[in-house]
Amino acid sequence: MNKIFELFQVVYGNSLELNKLERDDDGINFVSRTATNNGVSAKVKRLSEIEPFNSNIITVALGGSVLATFLQPEPFYTSYHIYCLTPLFNLSLNELMFYCVCIRANKFRYNYGRQANRTLRDLLVPSISEIPDWVSNIQNIGYESLIIPLVSTPIKFDPTNWKSFSFDELFEIKKGKRLTKSNMKPGNTPFIGSTDSNNGVTNYINQKANHEGNTITVTYNGSVAEAFYQPIPYFACDDVNVLYPKFELNPYIGLFITTVIRKEKFRFNYGRKWHVDRMKTSIIKLPIMPDGNLDLEFMEKYIKGLPFSSAI
Repeated sequence: MNKIFELFQVVYGNSLELNKLERDDDGINFVSRTATNNGVSAKVKRLSEIEPFNSNIITVALGGSVLATFLQPEPFYTSYHIYCLTPLFNLSLNELMFYCVCIRANKFRYNYGRQANRTLRDLLVPSISEIPDWVSNIQNIGYESLIIPLVSTPIKFDPTNWKSFSFDELFEIKKGKRLTKSNMKPGNTPFIGSTDSNNGVTNYINQKANHEGNTITVTYNGSVAEAFYQPIPYFACDDVNVLYPKFELNPYIGLFITTVIRKEKFRFNYGRKWHVDRMKTSIIKLPIMPDGNLDLEFMEKYIKGLPFSSAI
């Protein structure tokens, strides 16, 4: 085992404040203390007086989502309380990702009251000689090619002229079905439960799917308002509402809409659930064409213009 400082040069990030920076969709990644989106919370205009950090450096959140650890594929700036780890040795992308996982595995040691700014440098991780063989043997699926978007010109995002729709206008809303663990048997049908991760899949069962693919699932209980696009038939539990579109849906449009739906999460909680009747009258804002109909082409092109869209 080695301490982190024995394997990496450990330095504080830029300690910049996002509200004092100019946002730019074609700019530099801004890494904050978030646990999502690879730590990137925005893109900002390049600063003439500050050089961004290079790519292939590991970022670690010391506060906020403590020990949220990511390998940055592009140059970046950072907010406060971010450590930047540059390897002191020649490490492959697979090995750098391995160390991200090792660092993140220590998250249980920290919380809001015990942050990592004083102790991260001395955190123990496997030495280079202890990296398992399987790390290098994992098939390289072309990291550099995956980051390339499907559409070369990014689509500008401007929600000022979006239109409000009721969910009932856009979807036929159906409810999932109760299935207890004692009645589940291992199989190949995805079981969609009340979770905020793994695209909603909590198990694979041998029961027949009760909903079609190319639909959207939204949890109304538990982790309320977690929305996922489901590409194949699945079994949805009774904590899940299923949205059957009244328009032509595909994975790209589905990912756009599920992201918008998740932005409504703040309106609901365990005491105010998003049941079917409430969802029917709930409002969602989406881009429209001049005639007032949904701009499905914009939604698809916007997702295709994002980094990693080629991996969808």
